[in-house]
Amino acid sequence: MPDLYYAAACQTDFQSPLDRGEIAVRTRRMCAIVEQTIVGYEPFFDVRLLVFPEFAHAAPAYDTVAALREKLAVPVPNEHTDEYAKLCRKYGCFIQSGSFLEADPAYPGVVFNTTALIGPTGVLSKYRKVNTWIPWEVHASPHDFPDYPLDPFPVVDTELGKLGVAICYDWLFPETIRQLAFNGAEVISRVSAYMDPWGATAPMDWWTLINRTRAVENTAYVVASNQGASMEHYPPFSWPGGSMVVNYDGVILAQADPGPGEKVVVAPVDISAMRAERERRQGHDMRAHFRSEIHDYASRSYLPRGDAKSLSVDDNRQRIKAAKADTRS
Repeated sequence: MPDLYYAAACQTDFQSPLDRGEIAVRTRRMCAIVEQTIVGYEPFFDVRLLVFPEFAHAAPAYDTVAALREKLAVPVPNEHTDEYAKLCRKYGCFIQSGSFLEADPAYPGVVFNTTALIGPTGVLSKYRKVNTWIPWEVHASPHDFPDYPLDPFPVVDTELGKLGVAICYDWLFPETIRQLAFNGAEVISRVSAYMDPWGATAPMDWWTLINRTRAVENTAYVVASNQGASMEHYPPFSWPGGSMVVNYDGVILAQADPGPGEKVVVAPVDISAMRAERERRQGHDMRAHFRSEIHDYASRSYLPRGDAKSLSVDDNRQRIKAAKADTRS
């Protein structure tokens, strides 16, 4: 295992596709970004982990599950992940894909928002967004299935360390990122489409605040790739980019200037140093100090499960209303 390697947060600026046939163009461009980044920085250091943003392959351009499945949803793995795997074999790198709108035959009539970790051997894990951005997103969450058979928070032990990921709104829930950390994650990728004004510009720089906080809370590296699309490409929002890499002390190691457009920022990941800090520290070790028994709120139900086959904005609004009433009780 390399003690030191570099990670790249890669943001994209594509026009929102209306049909799955348009995804291949985006895949080719992201493959070019991977090669250009690895080859371009090779005289200086080895870029081994490359992270792309949410909706890099397809955004939810339709407001119903049926339309998303008909027009944009694809299985994962697919021909696009195959192309990324070829690059991983060629360069010995790992790619955290931009998200797909996923259709899985095991879940007929459902759409997931899914990112794949891809290495030289192919797809190593799939992460499906747990905290969908309701009311607008009509994707299903693993939470919607009481007998969901997979680990909703997969962590993969690789030669780059133990890698985890969560998608965009997931990061506003400390419990989600904590679960990845308690599952062993050392480097946690954020695959995101975080819109203005909650980007990297004060006074509403939630993007920067949350990324740094989650790194500190979990003594983990954060590689955060944000959508860099202009408002014209992904209406009705503008997308501020600001992709960044943060170390386990919450220090920003590299960050793209706020604003739309393709950008790549690279920064070092020193797994040995992080592990030494985790081992040495007695103070500020919030995982080891966690008094879980006294926090009973997570054992209660708040947001009701939805019918994953017929999720709608109106249904999401009703679920939110019910949850609000429960939080006031």
